[in-house]
Amino acid sequence: MPDDAGSPQPSRPERPLALDPKDAGAPLGEATYRTLCRALRDGVFEPGDRLREEDVARRLAVSRTPVREAFGRLLGRRLVESAGGRGLIVRRLEATEALELYALREILEGAAARLAAQHASRAEVEMMEEIEAALEAAPGDAREMGRLNRMLHETIFRAARNRYLDVALQDMQDAISLLGPTTFGVQGRPETASSEHRAMIAAIRDRDPDAAETAARDHMRSALKARLRILQG
Repeated sequence: MPDDAGSPQPSRPERPLALDPKDAGAPLGEATYRTLCRALRDGVFEPGDRLREEDVARRLAVSRTPVREAFGRLLGRRLVESAGGRGLIVRRLEATEALELYALREILEGAAARLAAQHASRAEVEMMEEIEAALEAAPGDAREMGRLNRMLHETIFRAARNRYLDVALQDMQDAISLLGPTTFGVQGRPETASSEHRAMIAAIRDRDPDAAETAARDHMRSALKARLRILQG
């Protein structure tokens, strides 16, 4: 992985990239944009990776026009930056940006957990428990743990039943993708994260908004400590 967002990523096999069938009814530019946002979240593209119109168009089997439109939206959100006429580069957040992001994340995730404790269905709570069990069963696979972690948090977001909060949380998830490697690669983080997840889920299951928000905020503060260990090398 590069030391800064301006250096190209060492070559690696292309990871799968395709339009989601669920976006079939959307304009092609919108579907392409959604696909690229998901690709950032899923680690298909990582900080420092170079994006070229022709490459993305080839992989998505679309013309360069919707790709150009999607690139413009990514630039507008500062998820990518110009590579000086050689396409775009996925940004990497600076340390100060990471601190700002986690400060906001603590507030938003705390609010989501509080609302989930008020509105989550039994099926949603059971899904949270199943995802957490799968996460605990994937030791040593930081990438898979990161994927399951996103699934768990997104389940909590949906259970909050607040469309405005959901939009803010989805934007935040896109920004998190610019941080680089998952914190599940930090020694001891998988175990502490699982304990924190169980506390959040238990509070949501018990319909205890105060405890759910407190657990979520504690979880984010712990995640920040792990993130700082990565940033400090």
